[in-house]
Amino acid sequence: MYQIVDSFKSYLSVLGYSSTTQSMLPACIRDFLEYGQYSSIGEIQPVDISMFYEWLYMRPLKRGEGALSEMMISHYMYALKVFFSWQLETGAIIRNPVSVLKFKRPGRGHREPLTVAKIQTLFAAAATCREHAMLHLFYSCGLRRSEAVRLQLSDVHFRQRLLYVRSGKGDRRRVIPLTDRVAVSLEQYVLQERGKARYTGTAFMLNSKGKAMRGNSYVALLKSLLRKAGMRKDISPHYLRHSIATHLLQSGMSMEYVRDFLGHKCLESTQIYARTGSHQLQVL
Repeated sequence: MYQIVDSFKSYLSVLGYSSTTQSMLPACIRDFLEYGQYSSIGEIQPVDISMFYEWLYMRPLKRGEGALSEMMISHYMYALKVFFSWQLETGAIIRNPVSVLKFKRPGRGHREPLTVAKIQTLFAAAATCREHAMLHLFYSCGLRRSEAVRLQLSDVHFRQRLLYVRSGKGDRRRVIPLTDRVAVSLEQYVLQERGKARYTGTAFMLNSKGKAMRGNSYVALLKSLLRKAGMRKDISPHYLRHSIATHLLQSGMSMEYVRDFLGHKCLESTQIYARTGSHQLQVL
């Protein structure tokens, strides 16, 4: 029965879904199948999916305390929609049990961007080249966490003042111009700190153990910096990306430029960062 999960993952790969989605959606389907213990996909009815949906709200987290967020539950429902649409297309089922159901849309949390003064406080608290480089990747370059994880040494051109995002969201590529200060700071990290590690790989950023930085490593480094700066601990790397986008728009840069800078597919995604105000961008 669970071989279908592997087939679903292959289907997502053929369609060009990101590697993260290729892992997440099949994992959601596996949880659904384990919950229902179904003998065949054809026996699944809308009521089964409704019961699973209600159960997700009560299911405890697999790690730590608490329950699933509305956004995560929404991901489960999206996985089921894609999965059963695929099953219908292949002729494995004659009715899509999800098509007759409606689910509550997750509330969009309000993420207030950091002020320029707060950003300056963070940079002032950064004591190492690695901390400065991390701030520049997420704020000055506006990278997503997954993009920072995949960043390679060959992607950063110090003399040309360019940073290449080879595989952004939706596998879109883009080129980010670097200010002199950002380029110098990133180069200092490579020459003064990164070069001391016994690392033979090509990842741009390394953790304290001299290995390639992963997503949780970036979060831990930022949390440590927030403690030193005396700032609230719920700020994530995406807050920095959100903040530079807002600051750029407030400084008068066009929505189209900011869209390309962030790697958005459409302007609607960029418009959520638009804020009115008189702040002016200060290059860090």
